[in-house]
Amino acid sequence: MCYRLQTLYNDRYTVFSLVVSVAVPNPKSKLCITIAIALVGALVGFTTASATVAAGAGPHRVHKAGAPQEYGCPILPAEDPLNQEIADAPVNPSSANYIASIGLDAHLHPDFGTNPSYGIPYTVVGASQRKVPIKFTAYGAESNPGPYPVPANAPIEGGGKKGHGDKHVLVVQEGSCMLYELYDAHRKGAGWAAASGAVFNLRSDALRPEGWTSADAAGLPIFPLLARYPEVSSGQIDHALRVTVPSTQDGYIHPATHYASSSSNPNLPPMGLRLRLKASYSLAGFSGESLVILEALKRYGLIVADNGSPWFITGAPNPGWNDENLEQIKRVPGSEFEAVASGPILHG
Repeated sequence: MCYRLQTLYNDRYTVFSLVVSVAVPNPKSKLCITIAIALVGALVGFTTASATVAAGAGPHRVHKAGAPQEYGCPILPAEDPLNQEIADAPVNPSSANYIASIGLDAHLHPDFGTNPSYGIPYTVVGASQRKVPIKFTAYGAESNPGPYPVPANAPIEGGGKKGHGDKHVLVVQEGSCMLYELYDAHRKGAGWAAASGAVFNLRSDALRPEGWTSADAAGLPIFPLLARYPEVSSGQIDHALRVTVPSTQDGYIHPATHYASSSSNPNLPPMGLRLRLKASYSLAGFSGESLVILEALKRYGLIVADNGSPWFITGAPNPGWNDENLEQIKRVPGSEFEAVASGPILHG
């Protein structure tokens, strides 16, 4: 048994914690009980003691019964479909065709890591963040009008205007618990320009209007579906994860509200389809961050959110990720997944 004094920092809190670590047979694993005393601003108080099953859990992450919570906000209500477990959901009658179209021999791919230009980044702002104008360049009729509280230095997916990828910009606002998301975004004058934009109340499970896109093809929010380091380091993911597939049909399943295809091929997956890692697939030999993610894929699964590379799981970049460990995920073939029944296919 060993003892050490650990100090954790973030933008609002200084957390001093005494960590007691007990060695277990796997030398890379620890069972840590963390008692944290937080000093908030100029006030001194006590926060609730917390237990974690991984050293380094982010101070913003809170596990409670029900919805996941981060930055003082629920990440959608507990009853939201994205937070519902699908471990016991019935298999979709078209599962075999859907999985074959995505790729039986293609493997899972973690589309995130320590590289800041790899994955979809997000930024967190305070309630007083100034709102700036947003000019929509393509899908303004299906976008929530600005202004949005997007800071000038908000990170852009792919590295900026001349980078790669879909150039998403995601902003979580503390206090209001509102989520602002942009697609194909870049700075413009005093504000931003984007192909489309969507605003979500993280306390609500309200859907986008039927037939509307969002900053994502399926009309879904992006941030709640990302693999995020703070939650993975805490040892638990409480929601579905975003995935891309090569081709989709002209239909969607709620909570998706939009499709991005002209194909009526019923063997192609619709937007919003839930995919589950089979219960029979052994997780022996997996460890660390990869194990946490794969366990979530058995409980909450993946949700089809966009057309793209097969079985690419979306996450947010973070210097804390263990890129070598994430490579384990690539061992899982598409043939070990099944589609589950979660609702009718809509063609609105």
